[in-house]
Amino acid sequence: MIRLKEAHYRAVKKMARAECANNDCGNCLLLDDGDTCVCVQSISYSLLCRYFREAVLPADKTLYAEIVRDSDNLRRCEVCKSNFAAGSNRAKYCPACAEKIHRRQKAESERKRRLRLKTT
Repeated sequence: MIRLKEAHYRAVKKMARAECANNDCGNCLLLDDGDTCVCVQSISYSLLCRYFREAVLPADKTLYAEIVRDSDNLRRCEVCKSNFAAGSNRAKYCPACAEKIHRRQKAESERKRRLRLKTT
């Protein structure tokens, strides 16, 4: 059973209310057997709901990596030093910084290409 910190608990509770398909106004449809039952994920400091853990939580890669402690997948950005969920083993930058770095590298590559064309 995975125990949640306060910040993770608030994020998970918010995610359960907003994105879980089985959450109906705070009641769990999976546990409903005629009587309404409160969604266990919104009142517990643990990851109890298997549906939430396997289907909803992986949508937020950073939160998922922090909670599950998947250290292979959680990296630190070289530019802004924030944690991000790496999509591959070559990732060095968070998505926001990666876009800026890619744009800068592409501009430099184009400058070099134009310079080569001009000199020939």
